[in-house]
Amino acid sequence: MDLIALQGWLDNASFAVLFAAMLLYWCGVAFPKATLLPSLGTATMAVGNLTIAALLAARWIEGGYFPMSNLYESLFALAWGVTAMHLVAERMSRSCLVGAVTAPIAMAITAFATLTLPDTMQGSEPLVPALKSNWLMMHVSVMLLSYAALLVGALLAIAFLLVTRGQAVELRGSSVGTGGFRNVKLHRAEDDAAQAPPAMAMSAGGAAVLEKPATVALSPQRLTLADTLDNISYRMIGLGFPLLTIGIIAGAVWANEAWGSYWSWDPKETWALITWLVFAAYLHARITKGWQGRRPAILAATGFVVVWICYLGVNILGKGLHSYGWFF
Repeated sequence: MDLIALQGWLDNASFAVLFAAMLLYWCGVAFPKATLLPSLGTATMAVGNLTIAALLAARWIEGGYFPMSNLYESLFALAWGVTAMHLVAERMSRSCLVGAVTAPIAMAITAFATLTLPDTMQGSEPLVPALKSNWLMMHVSVMLLSYAALLVGALLAIAFLLVTRGQAVELRGSSVGTGGFRNVKLHRAEDDAAQAPPAMAMSAGGAAVLEKPATVALSPQRLTLADTLDNISYRMIGLGFPLLTIGIIAGAVWANEAWGSYWSWDPKETWALITWLVFAAYLHARITKGWQGRRPAILAATGFVVVWICYLGVNILGKGLHSYGWFF
């Protein structure tokens, strides 16, 4: 079997394995008593990670360059990063819900690369002159790994919002704290409480007194899961943000070497800066302002959209200096 045929087999196998992992995780959430399903999902996700790694290695050997220079290659590199970050997050959380939200994204990325892109975009081509640099490995690999970590962290934040049903959850404890349950308290959002008229009750003497708005009860298991998701989401974003910073700095140095300017306000550069600002605001709010629960989760969910615009949207909607091997 030659390397080109091997690549065709591996990309289809990656999609099939990640699709199976998604089904296993979803069944594990639907049938919590089937304790074997999450373990099978983890094993399948690890196989998918290795399959994608083998594909990228075969691509590297066949093309003779670091395989992250066009859309097809970068999509599989991103999928590899998502599966790797998933395994880290799942090990920390020990919850199958992590796989239930990350496996579909990893599967969708491989499906888009394998089933949607035309054959002309899937084949390897000689690098354009600007990409023939050692900075290709440094800049692109770090950026894609940062995108993967930020996407996983944002997905866990979205899962947090779903688990808590959009209610305001006050997590009493340090954002960077570790250990057991951190005294989670569920209450209505402050704005809802401000808008709702206070309940009136008659005291023994006949005078009316104000009562606090009723709290919304969730099960202790759901609250514990929400606490875990919030903590792991923060850790993933805390990992992805410095990687994003390093990647942007490396890209600026490479741009100066290739184009004679550290920053040219290319659409990709502009959206990379926007992405950096969004997650910088998230970390600032958590570390210095003490935000926890719903508000930072909404900010992280916004970051999920911004990352996709930065990674894919600007290359589809317009041309720029980063359009090598893309649609335009």
